[in-house]
This record gives sequence, C-alpha cells and structure tokens, in this order.
Amino acid sequence: VQLQASGGGLVQPGGSLRLSCAATGFTLARYFMGWFRQAPGKEREGVSCISSNNGNTYYADSVKGRFSISRDNAKNTVYLQMNSLKPEDTAIYYCATYRHWYGGILGEYGDWGQGTLVTVSS
Repeated sequence: VQLQASGGGLVQPGGSLRLSCAATGFTLARYFMGWFRQAPGKEREGVSCISSNNGNTYYADSVKGRFSISRDNAKNTVYLQMNSLKPEDTAIYYCATYRHWYGGILGEYGDWGQGTLVTVSS
C-alpha cells in the first residue's frame, strides 16, 4: 500500500494549487479518502473527505468554499483543488485512507504516505 502526494509548492496569497495523490497496491475506490495537513508546531488537522460510495464530500470549516476534493477511480487518484489560498494554509498536506469514518471529516486514518509541502507567502 502506497500513497504519494504531489503538487505542492510556493504560491502567493489568493493563488491556487492542485494536489494529487496516487495510490498503488490497493484499489482506492473501495475507501473513504481524505486529506489532512500539519503545520510546523501545530497538531494535525483534517481538511477534507470524499466517500467511497456516492462521492459525497466534506470539508473543515477553515477551507469550506475554497477547497474541493475529487477522485478519479480509473486513475486510482484523489485530488485536492485549493483556491484563494491564505498564509494559514501553509502546511505539509497528506492524503490518507479512512480505516473508520465517523461522519464529516472525522474518522480514524488507515494509511498515508509522504506529504507535499504547500507554502503560501508573498
């Protein structure tokens, strides 16, 4: 099982980035998938979740209306489109499977890989 996040980088406030997460070794379509982030000196924060069955999406209040999660099961890939980025969005972003889903973005993560760094700065 491997999850590889990519697409991070340096962007100015108000800019956009699209993160990708490619899964290998398992069928991503079977899982609820999510993104979480961790900024230096801060706790891990759930960002978004997409269901395995009907594609319902869920977001943390801090990113609602700005971020959009999607999945392409044929490519075994999950995406996170991030618009109107703010300096407080600066963090390492990870994609993960949900071992248990409790509702919304809440749950117990199963597997995650190396993250991708997003830096929002002028």
